[in-house]
Amino acid sequence: MKTKYAVIFICIVALVIIEKESNILSRVSDKLIQRQSPQQTTQATLDYSNLTPKVSLTVLKMLLSRLTGTKRNYPNVFDGSCNYSCSGGCKHILLLATTRTGSSFVGEFFNQHGENMFYLFEPLWHVERMLTTATEANNGTVLAGIYRDVLQRLFLCDFSPLEKFISPPPQDHVTPALFRRESSLSLCEEPVCTPVIKDVFERYHCKTRRCGPLNLTLASESCLSKQHHAIKTVRVRQLDTLQPLVEDPRLDVRVIQLVRDPRAILASRMVAFSSKYQTWKAWALDGQVPEDDEEVKRLKGNCDNIRMSAEVGLSQPRWLRSRYMLVRYEDIARYPMQKAEEMYRFTGIPFSPQAREWILRNTQTTQEASGIYSTQKNSSEQAEKWRFSIPFTLAQVVQRVCGPTMKLFGYRFVDDEKTLIDKSVSLLEERMFH
Repeated sequence: MKTKYAVIFICIVALVIIEKESNILSRVSDKLIQRQSPQQTTQATLDYSNLTPKVSLTVLKMLLSRLTGTKRNYPNVFDGSCNYSCSGGCKHILLLATTRTGSSFVGEFFNQHGENMFYLFEPLWHVERMLTTATEANNGTVLAGIYRDVLQRLFLCDFSPLEKFISPPPQDHVTPALFRRESSLSLCEEPVCTPVIKDVFERYHCKTRRCGPLNLTLASESCLSKQHHAIKTVRVRQLDTLQPLVEDPRLDVRVIQLVRDPRAILASRMVAFSSKYQTWKAWALDGQVPEDDEEVKRLKGNCDNIRMSAEVGLSQPRWLRSRYMLVRYEDIARYPMQKAEEMYRFTGIPFSPQAREWILRNTQTTQEASGIYSTQKNSSEQAEKWRFSIPFTLAQVVQRVCGPTMKLFGYRFVDDEKTLIDKSVSLLEERMFH
């Protein structure tokens, strides 16, 4: 252990020297000053063309060194700029899921709550995108710690750590590059929605109104003005890594883990991420699946992570007592309003008329509106749709490698293709998770 910290110390010293010569870090803000007067966004065209699109490994090492410190080092890492204080029953909701579990749809239950809610959609996308370029970040423990710390600061309305992972780096806390900005109502409403700036391209621009690039200072101020905060993420692998976040006395965290039948997840991913699942498609045609293949091992690893996180949550350790809820997507699809009411009751937040109206409006929709990434779902049909698209051969593989996970969540196994596609046979056991 001493050797480990000695190496880290030497790296930090060396990288501090390198930092002085880095013209990239000079553009990355060292702190986000809370409660300052909103920055006036210039009407002139912002020039992002001269910024390096990928942060160098050297700079990335510096960021890793800064962000892997202990809680005691936060004043140095983040400059202690967060003056967060909350009175009056503030809640902090973390929706944990994996891709293709309906998390975008369920996240809208909270995004649509109304003016007292500040909602962020997948902010850790930026962290994952940058860190996957460095072999050092493949250490799951390091990555999990960074995810946790960034989430903690975002719940405290401090965007400065996240800024260090946005590419190109924000200029004066202003960025046109925040992932899926349009999926957060809070980032597309006044006063965060600033005047449009000519010739600045924003890929994830607001849909409800035209806005200029995102001013993160204004976003922080908006966050501070809201009573409740919610974040949706599919990037946290293990629930137990979040213990320091949940135990932070400044926060009142409620964790909702969303799960789905692993067979349905695979079927959905093969459509949504078609190019990445060519191997599975070939196996479906061939009828043979080598279970020692890395793709199958990855599937098993994902199932194991979901199951182990759920086992931690359902065991109700002291730090998670009354702070964890497990929800199956299939139950939400069948009973969206009932499950939404249960989730709101769990969080301690009133179920707003706006959220109710959105759920009513978006759980009965046409086939044309139910796209791959749509938050509009004919929910009862969505729950069963996968059964007619996944080959029985692949369903068998999932059952073998994800068996313990399926049993824990109450998903029934099928022994033949006829049962798989027979809608009169339910593959869902009635379960109550406490």
